Amino acid sequence: MAPDVITDRCPQCGADLPPSESERVVCAYCGSSLVRLRQRPAESPSAPEEAAAESEGAGSWGVRLKRISCVDQCASEGTRGIGIEAFRMLIPADWQFEGGVQWVMNNPGMPAVGAFRAYNPQGVEAFEAFPNLPFFWTNNPMVTMQFPPGSVYFGNEVRPPTSALQVLQEAVIPRHRGQMPGLQVVVQEQLPQLAQQMRANDPALGMGITGSDGGRVRVRYRLGDREVEEDVFGVVEVSQQVMPTMMGMAENVFWMADYLFSFRAQAGQLDSLSDVFMAIVRSYRLNPQWYARYLQVSQTMIQNQIQQIHHIGQLSQIISQTSDTISDMMMDSYNQRQQTLDWLSDQFSQTIRGVDEYYDASLEQSVELPGGYDHAWSNGLDEYILTNDANFDPNLGSTVNWESMERR
Repeated sequence: MAPDVITDRCPQCGADLPPSESERVVCAYCGSSLVRLRQRPAESPSAPEEAAAESEGAGSWGVRLKRISCVDQCASEGTRGIGIEAFRMLIPADWQFEGGVQWVMNNPGMPAVGAFRAYNPQGVEAFEAFPNLPFFWTNNPMVTMQFPPGSVYFGNEVRPPTSALQVLQEAVIPRHRGQMPGLQVVVQEQLPQLAQQMRANDPALGMGITGSDGGRVRVRYRLGDREVEEDVFGVVEVSQQVMPTMMGMAENVFWMADYLFSFRAQAGQLDSLSDVFMAIVRSYRLNPQWYARYLQVSQTMIQNQIQQIHHIGQLSQIISQTSDTISDMMMDSYNQRQQTLDWLSDQFSQTIRGVDEYYDASLEQSVELPGGYDHAWSNGLDEYILTNDANFDPNLGSTVNWESMERR
């Protein structure tokens, strides 16, 4: 073996790395993007053993992340996007990103959804966000005669409310993974604490959302010649409204499956990647400017719809009131969504090391990165390196300027 070829361990999962002369590798076990750490000369190590430890071992490689900015400029059904950043997030530096914001013009209460994934092009590891699923249910016979179960009521699928685990297994997984060979459910987990957390986060909950539930389902299937496992997460939010009709009091239920996302890895390796996936979730930030313009579009569509259906009669009153309910739910939910998402990412895995908050002086903002590392560096270009090696200096041999970040 050449003297400059290093066989080492991945700092993220501890797996053996093959001998390599490259400055960048992707761990074949966990999919982490790794960068070789160039060493500064040690300041008088106390013993030869310490000097060797500083130049080899877990400190020989660092984990590298990059920031993705998703601009809502995609066209669907001839509709242009808003044209500004919708959200941003961190992913491993060698992973790829695809997807973004999808506009669904048949639902004025939710005209756009997020559908995207970040994945390792050299392996099976992937993080995926699925579109929210809006549903509607009622005991009003005037509505059920025109909109039976399975039909679409103004962009909402007509379906009675179910638990988060049930909607994951009956709606989300069949629609997105139903064609995968050998598909089977291996683990399902309820999150009973979720309803209490969401009520604590949303002071307007009593006026809108009347119930919530969360769950996780792990499935196993074959992807090419590999067996993979995938954790699919989701939350169910329910909003009930009782209103008078010609036939007495009727209950309308608008409910939604949201916070739908998944983590995928080779079978047996999913838990070792939990902190990387959770760092992706925690780094997700919705742009409030985009969200405000999105709400304007939604409210305009709702008002236009109400004006167009005034001549229908009593159905106009039903739609007018329920459309207002949808709009109020959206307005009340924004301020608590990020906090709930952070809480979910902590609860969904018992193996997570957590995240650490750093201050990125080049961007003048805080950033959350995977925990468990002693040092973090930023190049001001939305890329970060994490390491436990105190002697590492990414500026050695680099064409960009890396600055050490202070942990908060």
